[in-house]
Amino acid sequence: MGTVSLKGVIDMHVHSNPDIRHRRYDDFELMEAGIRVGARAIVIKTHQGTTVDRAFLCNRHNEIVHQGDNDFTMFGSVTMNRQMGGINPWAAESGLKLGAKVIWLPTQSARNNMLRQNQDPAGCVEVIRDGMVVPELSDIFRLVKDYDVVLGTGHVSPEECFRVVEAARNAGVRKLVVTHPEWWMVGISLEDQVRLVKDYDVILEHCFAQPMGGGKYKSNLPMNLEAVQACGYKNVMVSTDGGQVENPNWEIALEQYMQYLLDHGVGEKELRYMTHDIQAGLLGIEETIK
Repeated sequence: MGTVSLKGVIDMHVHSNPDIRHRRYDDFELMEAGIRVGARAIVIKTHQGTTVDRAFLCNRHNEIVHQGDNDFTMFGSVTMNRQMGGINPWAAESGLKLGAKVIWLPTQSARNNMLRQNQDPAGCVEVIRDGMVVPELSDIFRLVKDYDVVLGTGHVSPEECFRVVEAARNAGVRKLVVTHPEWWMVGISLEDQVRLVKDYDVILEHCFAQPMGGGKYKSNLPMNLEAVQACGYKNVMVSTDGGQVENPNWEIALEQYMQYLLDHGVGEKELRYMTHDIQAGLLGIEETIK
């Protein structure tokens, strides 16, 4: 068994400062870590709204300080939580015009998230109403399709996920990523993950670890390996969802994750596909997603 390299790797889900919750790295520190290990790109995410302006500043800083000696790119995203007005096509369109590559459905504002946290869901951001996707999602689907970017399912429930994915596919959305289905907060069973892949050809984003409460985290690696085996490597994307102070630094977590998969029977070709090729296609860096 070999030792993994992070050269050219792409992570589409990392949290950094500034944030309401303190993170291990700020944006520039995360960028420098990516450059240091030879990563190709990172998508930064926040539950508070958008990171597109922050990604722009990182890339400009990279140009000024490193003067073209690397090919690293930081990408931004938009999360449809209450801070952004919920399912808000105007906020999404503004972010897309500024370069956002991912539109995330609600996370902390999702009804499912609030119920599982024993919070009053009054004022949550709905994605399903009366058994149908909310009308505003039609505009989000159109924007995601027109700009050829990624729709991430956020923290919606399994039932909501199936309805949203079906509606998005019917609307012509091409790049669909189911956000950390293994996390108990989302709680999509392995059987349902197989169904999502079989019926809708989605990408399942599986992440490094999940919070269990009280500052404790549980490794997702055995569960993720099982998902690769059940769903097929071409539909499982390796992400860290990194940045928590309780977990290793982003690059260490990603290296541990990749090494675990390699040590447990995932081939180098398959590992590269899950850490480079899927993400490159989703971001439009290379045309690998058909």
